[in-house]
Amino acid sequence: MTNASQQPMTMEQRLAFIDMTDEARAALRCLEPVLLRALGPALDAFYEKVRADSKLRAFFGDERQMASAKGAQQRHWAQIAKANFGPEYERMAQNVGRAHARIGLEPSLYINAYAVVVDRLIRAAIEESAPHSMFAGKNRNNRLAQSLTGLVKAVLVDMDLSISVYLETLSEQQRLADEKRAATEAAQRHAVDVMARALDALAHGDLQRRIDEALDGGFDKIKGDFNNAVDKLREAFADVGSSANVIQSSSAEVSRAADDLARRTETQAASLEETAAALEEITATVNKTADSTRHASEVFDATKAEAEKGGAIVREAVDAMRRIEHSTRDIGQIIGVIDEIAFQTNLLALNAGVEAARAGEAGRGFAVVASEVRALAQRSAEAAKEIKGLISASTAQVENGVVLVTRTGEALEQIVRQVGDVSQVVTEIAAGSKEQATGLSEVNRAVSQLDSMTQQNATMVEETTAASHSVSHEAEDLARLISRFKLDSSARDGRHAMAEPRRPSPPQQPARRRAAAAGGGRASSAGASEEEWRDF
Repeated sequence: MTNASQQPMTMEQRLAFIDMTDEARAALRCLEPVLLRALGPALDAFYEKVRADSKLRAFFGDERQMASAKGAQQRHWAQIAKANFGPEYERMAQNVGRAHARIGLEPSLYINAYAVVVDRLIRAAIEESAPHSMFAGKNRNNRLAQSLTGLVKAVLVDMDLSISVYLETLSEQQRLADEKRAATEAAQRHAVDVMARALDALAHGDLQRRIDEALDGGFDKIKGDFNNAVDKLREAFADVGSSANVIQSSSAEVSRAADDLARRTETQAASLEETAAALEEITATVNKTADSTRHASEVFDATKAEAEKGGAIVREAVDAMRRIEHSTRDIGQIIGVIDEIAFQTNLLALNAGVEAARAGEAGRGFAVVASEVRALAQRSAEAAKEIKGLISASTAQVENGVVLVTRTGEALEQIVRQVGDVSQVVTEIAAGSKEQATGLSEVNRAVSQLDSMTQQNATMVEETTAASHSVSHEAEDLARLISRFKLDSSARDGRHAMAEPRRPSPPQQPARRRAAAAGGGRASSAGASEEEWRDF
């Protein structure tokens, strides 16, 4: 209860206002034994109701906390039973009000709980007023009334003190909450205004604008996030601008290179077409050469056969010349015999002439015959000599012919071997020409395919050229778009180094974080409640 000036009443003022005199306190002390005996069962009945009511049970963590609160209440009621309303009692009653405000226990529940306890206490006091009790006597009803009145006054003062502190605490909490809400709203308005100006600048392309003003509460993180975002955007736009310039210059170079490549590809295509035509002619020529070489190989084979036949004939001629040589030698021997006979005949004719001369006239006829025989022998000797000379010359010529024919045979054998070698070489040339023709046919097909691919490449180069020109135009448009944003000089010059992105810390798992918060809340709530009920 408070006065008109909203200043709280002191304990003395409260007690004086309800006429809690020394006499009333003494009457209350008369109930102390009764109250202390009845207090345990009264509190047990109260906590039975608490256990049965889920709303009330939620204010207690467990049975241990409920037992602690019960002990605190017993100590508090012991002070009331002794009518001890000093500073210690006042502190305990005020702590009860503050505890109720902190845990959210409404006054109606508090009053209902007191009603349960007071009901049991008053019933116990009335039962104690029966005959032969401490209230027995002439003024029993008067003493009982004084004692019960003192109890009720003490209970009401206790509830008044606790509820007043409860209301004051709630009022203070509301005031602090209002101040905090007002400060938060002001900070929010300030932060929203600052953010609105910064976002407006950002919407107009000003990437130099940062939030440098201090913001309270959670807005400071938003400020940091905004500044980081602007920095990243500025860096990104600067990099995009640099990349756009590089793309523009590169696309121009690509366009020039593509144009040059297109011209070269066209030239290459024309050259490949001419090469393909030339290869077709070369292939036809090589095929013709292969046919001619094959025919030449056949001719050389025939020539080799004829040369082998000539060699056989020469060998036969050599044998015939050797036989002629032997015959000539035989003739020479015969001529020698004839020459010897002519010589002997000449000697005999000479001797006959000498004998005829000795015979004189009688041997004159014989001398004539001897002279004729001698002349005939001489002619035979001369003829034999001439024949011998001819035979010698013929023998020399036959020997020379034998040598020549032998050499001719050897030459023909060499020719046969060389013709065989040439025939083999020509055969190999024919096979090589055939392989060359086959290879040239494959090369011709490859060149044709290459020509087709070159034509396709030319088409692709034209498309690439068109695409590079398009990319160049897009890069120019991108550069114009980037130029609308305000960037610092270092970013515009492309000299601003990109900061290494921070590696974000792994986020906490929400369930684990909520569980930790809930566990901590229960622990702190249990500790606070135990302390508050201890103060109860």
